[in-house]
Amino acid sequence: MSQELESAVRQRLSQIIDPHTGSDLVASGAVRAIGVDGRKVLVDIQLGYPALSWQAELARQVKQAVEGDDLAEAAAVNVACRVHAHQVQKDMSPLPGVKNIVAIASGKGGVGKSTTAVNLALALKAEGASVGVLDADVYGPSLPMLTGTGGKPESPDGQNFLPKRNHGLQVMSIGYMIEEDTPVIWRGPMVTQALMQLATNTLWEDLDYLVIDFPPGTGDIALTLAQRIPMSAAVIVTTPQDIALIDARKALKMFQKVEVPVLGIVENMATHVCSNCGHEEAIFGAGGGERMAGQYGVPLLGSLPLDIRIRSEADAGSPTVVAAPDSPIAARYREIARRVAGRLSLQARNKAIQFPKIVIQNS
Repeated sequence: MSQELESAVRQRLSQIIDPHTGSDLVASGAVRAIGVDGRKVLVDIQLGYPALSWQAELARQVKQAVEGDDLAEAAAVNVACRVHAHQVQKDMSPLPGVKNIVAIASGKGGVGKSTTAVNLALALKAEGASVGVLDADVYGPSLPMLTGTGGKPESPDGQNFLPKRNHGLQVMSIGYMIEEDTPVIWRGPMVTQALMQLATNTLWEDLDYLVIDFPPGTGDIALTLAQRIPMSAAVIVTTPQDIALIDARKALKMFQKVEVPVLGIVENMATHVCSNCGHEEAIFGAGGGERMAGQYGVPLLGSLPLDIRIRSEADAGSPTVVAAPDSPIAARYREIARRVAGRLSLQARNKAIQFPKIVIQNS
């Protein structure tokens, strides 16, 4: 009888689709154990990505499914999250202290990529992960301003750097090494070498995710980084207008050629919300990100508005996810972050790195 009930419960769980992975709980391997005692059931769920704000809702859905139609007399549900390291490009080893590197790229500037990258990093942190951010835009480093950090980074040994810390993030940028109004007049090889040093000589501490604010374009610098930094995945940021989509497509295809999986597309500035009357309008066109996602067979991870609060909060060094954590905009960033991490969790794991981290319980 207990085996029959366990089988029936597993069948019910296979009908619950995780919106962040696009897969059901059984197929994604999230069902860790099912215990049966008479007609009472214990379900142990372990998600492969941080989802602190969604765990209670998932537990409710599982309990409802198991107890529905009198399948079980009572169901106790435990939901936990644990982030694993996932595979990187061929013949490459992960960075020390970093489980997963995710590039946030756009193919061009001016689409809000840096602001999106920082807010997604903060959203992953808010969902329970240990997160760092690397500013790979040497010619226009913006992370010091966006994260409210500054000053020269400390070096414990004269060779390696300690990341700056604020809002719970570990941060590194070339902007800490130069004056704010000093242009970086370097050729491509010098830029690439500097970025590789920032990535490999920063003493990252037990990161579940290192988010890289990728440089614009698909030229020598971006291509070399995509080939030499051990990345688990990439996310493409675009606006709905055709001129942005042209370059976003190029960025997507660049990552595909160097065998870095693209998790999906984020459509930024999808609509404008008037701060006076609240009227919402698609001033840059509509549906561009969705069409691109369909064309290349990747999901549209979410859309974000053109809102003055996102700009003002980022300029103040306190991006929306921390400045207004309960706002609808912050909720959008957190949902996109869960989808990014959820999609990544389905990929093959990297056995070359093993260190314990993030176990979040909610029963």
